[in-house]
Amino acid sequence: MIGLYINWDFDSEIVNIFGFPLKYYGLLFGGGLLLSTYILKGIYKRENLKDNAHEALFIYGIIGIFVGARLGHCLFYDFEYYSKNILEMFLPIKINQVGEIKFIGYSGLASHGGTIGLIISLFLYSKKYEIKYLKILDLIAIVAPLGATFIRLANLMNSEMIGNPTTMPWAFIFRKVDNLPRHPAQLYEAIAYFIIFIIIFTVYKTKNIKLGNGFMFGLAITLIFTMRILIEYVKVNQVEFEEGMKLNMGQILSIPFIIFGIYFMGKNLIKKETEQKTSH
Repeated sequence: MIGLYINWDFDSEIVNIFGFPLKYYGLLFGGGLLLSTYILKGIYKRENLKDNAHEALFIYGIIGIFVGARLGHCLFYDFEYYSKNILEMFLPIKINQVGEIKFIGYSGLASHGGTIGLIISLFLYSKKYEIKYLKILDLIAIVAPLGATFIRLANLMNSEMIGNPTTMPWAFIFRKVDNLPRHPAQLYEAIAYFIIFIIIFTVYKTKNIKLGNGFMFGLAITLIFTMRILIEYVKVNQVEFEEGMKLNMGQILSIPFIIFGIYFMGKNLIKKETEQKTSH
């Protein structure tokens, strides 16, 4: 029966140069950002926004996502450890009990923290380049699910964020973890986020759909974090304290994003309906 399952045994490192590893995680994380930025270049041109504003967006975006994702992991999922090892929160190192330092890269990143970090960095960006804040959130919302797709593929290459055991014929056996067939939860999320990207990109490209600023941002975070809550039910809990909780940390942190998303969509639809009544 095991032969029917997919044996997953990738080395997370592509190459190691003088002790500095190049990993699939970093390659896919960066590749997703670059592809998203490339698509945004065409969107910026369509929206008649300045080239220098687009060039700066990558810097603001990567800093916001990375800093937020790193702090999110350290504060939400492993605060007890990092509160005692603050240096490791900011540097890609591991310090053992005898004080030896090892370069390990940044393996702990939380998507909720990355989203918060991006939202904050885009606020600063909107002030600097004089673009309406909700407008820039809408434009980022078009490609954000695509970036999330690449991040979950990176998790797959790392054999992390694995699913619960299952007998489904498409189950993966993550050899670096154990020999049990499991849900490929990372792949489920990657597929879901890619479909969300297609939906939002189609909404943006459809000219006859007139939406106010903030609608696509609301739609994106509602769909993304709804899927996050649903897929968490087939995932192994990331940290020990989640055991026995009715909702794990990922699900709990997703709820405020969904509420905000529904608020932004509802606000736009009510405004649109009011304008239509007024015009009549």
